[in-house]
Amino acid sequence: MSVYGTEATVAAEVSIGTAEAQALDDAVATAGDAPSILNTQPWHWRQHGHVLDLALDPARTLAVADPDRRLATVSCGAALHHALVSLAAAGWHTTVIRAPGTGSSDHLATVRVDGRIPIEPESIARLRAVGRRYTDRRPVAGVHLDADKLRPIVAAAASQGSSLLLLRPRQAFGLARAADDAHRTETDGPAWQAELQRWAGGVRPGDTGLPGAVLPPAAAPATVVRRDFGHRGDMLVGEANDRSAAYAILYGDEDQPLDWIRAGEALSAAWLTATEIEVAVLPLSATIEVPASREAVRELLDGAGHPFLVLRFTALDPTAADGPHTPRLSTGQTVERAATDAPTPPSDLPEEDLVHENLDCGDLPELHIPSINEELVHQGECGRVHLPTGDTCTLHRHHDGSCQFVMLSGGQPGR
Repeated sequence: MSVYGTEATVAAEVSIGTAEAQALDDAVATAGDAPSILNTQPWHWRQHGHVLDLALDPARTLAVADPDRRLATVSCGAALHHALVSLAAAGWHTTVIRAPGTGSSDHLATVRVDGRIPIEPESIARLRAVGRRYTDRRPVAGVHLDADKLRPIVAAAASQGSSLLLLRPRQAFGLARAADDAHRTETDGPAWQAELQRWAGGVRPGDTGLPGAVLPPAAAPATVVRRDFGHRGDMLVGEANDRSAAYAILYGDEDQPLDWIRAGEALSAAWLTATEIEVAVLPLSATIEVPASREAVRELLDGAGHPFLVLRFTALDPTAADGPHTPRLSTGQTVERAATDAPTPPSDLPEEDLVHENLDCGDLPELHIPSINEELVHQGECGRVHLPTGDTCTLHRHHDGSCQFVMLSGGQPGR
């Protein structure tokens, strides 16, 4: 190879590395716009090389309302999906390994950028929806939403491995009773109220929580009561105070941390799709926070699975997006960037855990891509394939620096 060719190759690798770093920076910034329980933003990212590790930040979880960190994990799943939306819109293929608890109790997932892909118009539209998405906490107003309008939202949730059950009017009354029970439990519990006051109302100097400016001034009458944030409202079961609203239960087959991550990704996908088709979303998490109410919601599923969240859908009001928005943490507060000259600790996924029993089996097909030799990956090696030559990197899976591509024995470059 000529000297010119060598320099050109090195320059191309540097350019790609710089582009990857910028893409990951943009991804974690986009993830910061994800919805989260009481805007706690409980995610922590670690960026090293072309890898992102996602973990829970225990300091931003709810000890009373969410002791098992169910909703915090759902929130992190939404942040994960937002990050993947950003990477897809920038034209990057990713391999995602969801393995909660691997390496550390707070670890949730690993995202690895492993090649370029064509940029699809749908990816750009989805990224634009991130900037337009907001939580509509106002009383219901507008036109009635029928099931046909909501079908793309249901499909979006299903594409991420969870399901949305749209409730019929009679089922909404059962949901109303569960929501009312949750409302009374939290309103009458001093610990619940103390935690709520910590995260909602007033001025939020720490860039988390819900400032008073984004909260409705009072809880308006509704068939399914929403959190009143200290303003007592009336719960009127059987009266159609919100005929324009549709209610749905986000659910899955199992009820483990892996399922909660998937539920968060489904929530993000559904919400961004809703934003694209002019539908507003309000999560009703209190029904999940209170165990008895969560069990009542599960009964509405009639054995189909476990509930992760209840959602209210209404027609989007274009003027509402101009109102106050929740504060957001900077990436400096949520992202830890490893030094480029420091060895990368195996904090994301040890090789012996790549086939860990908690590994999301639904992710394994994602490894069947031309740029990854999955057999080598399972052996703890990098396994990245240089597509123009077919050569494969056999360094350790978490190696520092650029890949070193070689032809495998027998002339078999990989799959």
